[in-house]
Amino acid sequence: MLAHRVPDLGALELLLAVARLGSLGAAARELGITQPAASSRIRSMERQLGLALVDRSPRGSRLTGTGALVTDWARRIVAAAEEFDAGAQALRDRRDSRLTVAASMTIAEYLLPRWLLALRAARPDTAVSLLAGNSAVVAERLLAGEADLGFVEGLTVPAGLDSTVIAHDRLVVVTAPSHPWSRRRKPLPPDELAATALILREEGSGTRQVLDAALGGLARPLIELSSTTAVKAAAVSGAGPSVLSELAVGEELSARRLVEIPLDAAPLTRALRAVWPTGHRPTGPARDLLGLTRTG
Repeated sequence: MLAHRVPDLGALELLLAVARLGSLGAAARELGITQPAASSRIRSMERQLGLALVDRSPRGSRLTGTGALVTDWARRIVAAAEEFDAGAQALRDRRDSRLTVAASMTIAEYLLPRWLLALRAARPDTAVSLLAGNSAVVAERLLAGEADLGFVEGLTVPAGLDSTVIAHDRLVVVTAPSHPWSRRRKPLPPDELAATALILREEGSGTRQVLDAALGGLARPLIELSSTTAVKAAAVSGAGPSVLSELAVGEELSARRLVEIPLDAAPLTRALRAVWPTGHRPTGPARDLLGLTRTG
């Protein structure tokens, strides 16, 4: 293997410094290492190549004829490495100049704006695009390479994605104040909720997946809508009851435009997750955004 036969870049840079400065000590100082360490590295390189490269004397160090030839080759290798490094940096700069995030509706509407404001403060030169959709759509975007990081609120992690839990959310049963349920004196039985035609998100949404699993099935929807905001507006209008994220209805509950209906069961909770393609942990701005979700 070449790695066993060709000196590493640090040794080659040291050899070039000796050739340019004519002194092992000066070369060591330029590279920020001690003279004994520099001398040891030169000897190790000579053993690796089986060649004498540097003549040492009280007046300084000079290259042997063989060392001069090896130095010419080393100069080309180091120049190629510098081109490699510059190219990699250009790719990192391009990656860091933009970020595409795919998020399910509740997270996109009620959590991401705060995180993105914090990201903008940390990375003002990064342009961010947001693709909102249900959890199934988020997975499709990530697997197609159309997004760098995703956020979902479903019951399970879509196939082909790795994840980490970033928060937990509670689902609440809500109605307009005019609905008969608002005058109930006892909590709503889960079987009655399951049998009731509700205003729901479309199939594939995380909210609907969690609710369906918790109740063991749902009645045919009263209305099926494609956004949390639309579902909430329909419930506020008195069209019927719904089950929504606590994040989404805080203002409406405070203003009594909606009423929470207590449920005679354990709280409906779900994990909110950041997701990315398996084996490709977020880097650059995506990594920074992921970190911001864990700090509020």
